[in-house]
Amino acid sequence: MEIHNGDLALNVVVDGDAASPPVLLLHGITGSVRAWDWLVPHLVDRHRVIRLDFRGHGRSGRAPGDYHLPGYLDDAVATCRQAAAVPCVVIGHSLGGVTAAALAQQHPDLLRGALLEDPPLGASGELEGNPLMDGFRLMRESIPRLQAGGIPAPVLADVLAGTPSATGPTFGELLHPDALLAMAEGLLELDASVLDPVIDGSIRPAFDPTRPITVPTLVITADPASPDAAARPADVERLTATSPQAKARVVQGAGHLIHDELAHRDEFLAEVLGFLARLA
Repeated sequence: MEIHNGDLALNVVVDGDAASPPVLLLHGITGSVRAWDWLVPHLVDRHRVIRLDFRGHGRSGRAPGDYHLPGYLDDAVATCRQAAAVPCVVIGHSLGGVTAAALAQQHPDLLRGALLEDPPLGASGELEGNPLMDGFRLMRESIPRLQAGGIPAPVLADVLAGTPSATGPTFGELLHPDALLAMAEGLLELDASVLDPVIDGSIRPAFDPTRPITVPTLVITADPASPDAAARPADVERLTATSPQAKARVVQGAGHLIHDELAHRDEFLAEVLGFLARLA
């Protein structure tokens, strides 16, 4: 379905019974609704599953110059109001995670709970010094060429499979095949300029780390020893200290792409299902 945030058209995919309690899934930067394809079958029997393509991503409209966290938050708010209609549970990874945190903080009336997967929760959401930034710079240069060349997504997925990850193994050794295909499809549908404010450090924040979140919240983080971990322990500790209903869980040995990893998807899924069960 298509909804609108002002003049901006947003692509939203909805699965499940309209009468079931809604769950909103928010992807990370450079991703799309396809990032959550694997999770939908585990939720759809009990929930109405709503997936959003953020502005500049997937099949949503483009907003050159406005790829900042307040804009992504506005996209999520519009989705809650137009597609969910009743308070939902939000699950977000990385960019989607910090957007979900801001949504829970600023619009608790729209939510029943929030699950944040390895979100960058610092004052600016910046990742300088994290090897993810090297990947973003490489993607910013290569994505326009890949799109212009018309490379098929399965071929790009094979290329990604042979690419070393920030933690050492190739992505093919580390991730589920469906994750590689979803990654490839996201890159081929992306407005690469979404990466500009991340790379140059100008991205405007939406989450205030000094304010509490008042809805039940679970933060699932990568192993702090992983070089690409985005959720810094000090930021997570501050969140749980200021927000009585917030809990944190570290997935030992996991990198930033927790739910995509062969070794950790089942553990992530168990946390999601347990969190939803507690809110039922």
